[in-house]
Amino acid sequence: MVVHGGAGTWRPEYRDRAREGVQRAVDAGHTILHAGGDALDAVQQAVIVLEDDPIFNAGRGSVLDQNGAILHDAALMRGSDRAAGAVAAIAGIRNPIQAARAVLDEGRHVMLVGESAAHFAREHGLSTASDEWFRTPERVEQRGNTVGAVARDANGRVAAATSTGGTNRKHPGRVGDSSLIAVGTWADDATVAISCTGDGEGIMRIALAHEIDALMRHARLDLNAAADRALQQLAPFGTGGLIAVGVDGAVAAPFTTAAMPHAIRVGDLPATIHA
Repeated sequence: MVVHGGAGTWRPEYRDRAREGVQRAVDAGHTILHAGGDALDAVQQAVIVLEDDPIFNAGRGSVLDQNGAILHDAALMRGSDRAAGAVAAIAGIRNPIQAARAVLDEGRHVMLVGESAAHFAREHGLSTASDEWFRTPERVEQRGNTVGAVARDANGRVAAATSTGGTNRKHPGRVGDSSLIAVGTWADDATVAISCTGDGEGIMRIALAHEIDALMRHARLDLNAAADRALQQLAPFGTGGLIAVGVDGAVAAPFTTAAMPHAIRVGDLPATIHA
C-alpha cells in the first residue's frame, strides 16, 4: 500500500502535518488489505482520508481557481479488468473520489464532468459540502498538488486512485492529468498501478502513467527503471512524481520536485513515511 500527498514545494511548517496525513491514509488502506479486502476499496479509502485532511490540495483544502471557486478532479482504476471512473471540474461533493467510484460502479461511462457530474453524485446519495467547508486558511498557498494511492491486494490485484483541486488560480474549465486515465492514473493486473502528481500539463503531454506501463510491457524494464526513465521524459515539460506498485510487489516513489510526502506499507511491517 502506497499513498502520496503531492509533489511540489512544501513549506517546512507543513511537513509534520503532511507526514501525519499520509500515515493515516496508508494505515486506512492497509487495514482493508489486511482484512482481505480488495485493492480498489483500499485506494479509495486512503484517498478519502487525504481528501478530508485540509493540508492537502484535494477535497477540503483545495486551491481556488481564478474566479475564487473550488473545483475537483478525481479518478480510480481497477487493474483486473481496466474498469475506471473519473470526474472533473466537479463542485460541492465532499469526497470527489467517491463520485469517481460511482461512475466506475455504474459502468456506463468512464468520465463525467462539471455540474452534470455533481448531479450524478448527488443522485447516488454522496455527501455534499458547501464552499465554506472546502475553504481553509492555507488555501491561498500552493502546498503541492494532488493526492493518490496505489495498492496490491492478497490476490495480486492492483488499483490506483488520484484526486486533486488542480493548480492554483487555474482557468475554471481546466482539467488536469489526475482524472485522465493512462495519464495521471493507471492500473493493470499484468503490470502496475500508478498515481501521478506534479505539472499536470507536462504529465498530459507525455501520458506519464501509461508511459511507465509501456516501458514495462514492451521494453521489459523493471518498475523502478521504467519510472525513472519516464520522469526523465517529463523533464523538458515540467517536474513531478509518482507512486507505483507492480504486480510482483515492487514499489516505486520517485519525484523531481523539492518534496513529495508519501507513505509505504508492505505486509505486516510498519509504515515508512517520507516528507
